[in-house]
Amino acid sequence: MAKLFGKGSKLYSIFRMKCPQCQEGEFFTSHPYDIKNAGNTHENCSECGLKYEKELGFFQGAMYVSYALGVALFVTLWVSFNLFFPWMSTGTQVTIVAISSVVLTPYMYALSKIIWINLFTSYRKPEGRVKKTA
Repeated sequence: MAKLFGKGSKLYSIFRMKCPQCQEGEFFTSHPYDIKNAGNTHENCSECGLKYEKELGFFQGAMYVSYALGVALFVTLWVSFNLFFPWMSTGTQVTIVAISSVVLTPYMYALSKIIWINLFTSYRKPEGRVKKTA
């Protein structure tokens, strides 16, 4: 289980929002709820020099990941309500799903970008990298 979330796994990079190649450098310029800078990524990794945006418009593909995360959130909440709170009205369920979606949007936006780049970039052990010098 440690390897599943440990350094070298994609989940480590995703949940810690670190560079997918070295898993040390920061991927985003700030946290997801800093609305002014939400979703802004560094141009390159400060540790290994990986260029994050492979080509112009690279992160547009993250829209597909964002859509999947939104559907997963909706299905999870809807099934949970119907299993654990069958007495809850449909209007209340829809309201909770809508509020949850709005509140989680910045985090899911950031999560979709880091998931997207992790689909195309693999972890490289430190001995295989040359550290970027300033």
